[in-house]
Amino acid sequence: MVDVGAKVPTARFARAEGRIKMSTAALRAIKSNSVKKGDVLGVARLAGIQAAKRTAELIPLCHPLPLSDVQVAFTIDAKLPGVRVETSARTVAQTGVEMEALTAASVALLTVYDMTKSIDKGMRIEGVRLLEKTGGKSGTYLARGAR
Repeated sequence: MVDVGAKVPTARFARAEGRIKMSTAALRAIKSNSVKKGDVLGVARLAGIQAAKRTAELIPLCHPLPLSDVQVAFTIDAKLPGVRVETSARTVAQTGVEMEALTAASVALLTVYDMTKSIDKGMRIEGVRLLEKTGGKSGTYLARGAR
């Protein structure tokens, strides 16, 4: 781990995104809440939040952080077809929350896959990336094309 002990805690924010492409049948089942395992997006939202809170347990050199907020939001996209996720994380700490936002997005999408794989095993998780981060010595980052 990198020693962040001498750094001053500052307000930190990070936002990430990703998507899962699937068959129209799988998307229809999610939209109609008819997937056998239950409410796909509700469970995936909770999984993403839980993953953000446990990021330091999953990523070996990640510092454990006291998160003050984690958000996970889904958008159904018939053009993919599939589901888009956007996540965000906040803290006041000596290091940033990019990994927490990215982990939330990844695990939320993996949960969508797990819950719908009986309908479509060929789903593809794509485009998981950091959209934005603020706070700390390196300041603000905004990904190209991010809004």
